[in-house]
Amino acid sequence: MEAAEDVVIVGAGLAGLAAALGLHRKGVSSLVLESSPSLRASGFAFTTWKNAFRALDALGVGDKIRRQHLQAQTLRVMVSSTGEIAQEVDLTQQGKRGPNEIRCVRRDLLLQALEEELPRGTIRYSSRIVSIEEDGGVKVLQLADSSVIRAKVLVGCDGINSVVAKWLGLATPSYSGRSAARGFAHYPDGHGFEPKFLQFIGDGFRSGMLPCNENEIYWFFTWTPSENDKGVDESAAKMKQFVLSKLRGSKVPAEALAVIDRSEMSDVLAAPLRFRSPLSLATASIARGNVCVAGDALHPMTPDLGQGGCSALEDGVVLARCLGDALLLPAAKGKDEERVEAALREYAWIRRWRSVELVATAYAVGFIQQSDSAVVSFLRDRFLSGVLARRLLKMADYDCGTLAN
Repeated sequence: MEAAEDVVIVGAGLAGLAAALGLHRKGVSSLVLESSPSLRASGFAFTTWKNAFRALDALGVGDKIRRQHLQAQTLRVMVSSTGEIAQEVDLTQQGKRGPNEIRCVRRDLLLQALEEELPRGTIRYSSRIVSIEEDGGVKVLQLADSSVIRAKVLVGCDGINSVVAKWLGLATPSYSGRSAARGFAHYPDGHGFEPKFLQFIGDGFRSGMLPCNENEIYWFFTWTPSENDKGVDESAAKMKQFVLSKLRGSKVPAEALAVIDRSEMSDVLAAPLRFRSPLSLATASIARGNVCVAGDALHPMTPDLGQGGCSALEDGVVLARCLGDALLLPAAKGKDEERVEAALREYAWIRRWRSVELVATAYAVGFIQQSDSAVVSFLRDRFLSGVLARRLLKMADYDCGTLAN
């Protein structure tokens, strides 16, 4: 079976659904191919900063997500080895572009909110691409079920192992040398925690927790695995006990340990942290002809800024604006392909340096916050904690624009 589509988006994650919804708002239809049989919500939740809510507002779903999640009021950074408060920041203070805003958003609720705004049939599930070929200006997509789709525009939002990024020749993401565990704790009768973003830094790890709503708390733990840590990621139970053992050896408050201990096995996962080198991104083919990438397919990064999901939403809005404007112009003989290529070049120009800055900053922040080096720890705990906290706010004080400008 063979079909033809104007715009094909690979991956129904944050970037893919944001791009599809942005195009829909512009009056442009698209087909989203998702390899899994349903929406995936890996990672449970993610820190959603002001820049992401600007993107969600542009897509028309910002207020819906706000109603479902608590707004964090304070960021408290604590030194793991001593229990001292290294920095406390008001998360509602004014930035250059208005008041800050941060919420811990459940990934499944956000994906559902985006999906619900799309026309029925936009997402085609259980559709995995196995190859990409060219036929003139058209990209011929061979799917695992033997069907074929001919796409005039191809957008890769298919994650860190992106088939589209590989086709474009982007460098394979590098292992950062660190791993992360994530979990979710449920409190049916309410958890009673204040809306604070708690971070515990140093002592060889970085950890934190943040309420999503009155009944759920998201937590994370990043560390540098050693030979002694082999096998801890074999099961959720082993990973949970590993995290607890690390934190119990520090000055992390007992209430934070209780949150992790409460997490069910199905709500704990771990994975190595990978990123695409900022140097390679500076010259990479983010877009070529009628093909481009967005989200983790473009800029996989370590989670130390909490900007992976946020920047994916930015990508979706910028891509929809650039591409939508080009596709909405009246058809002109021999000009349509040129307009699409120009639109994707504009998108790549806008997103390239933003991506480079985010990936590089996230890596540096993670290294400093997690380090157990005596020198780095002294500088961090005495002087750099405030700088790093302000850097988080600065990276979030960004405006991707609307779908109209």
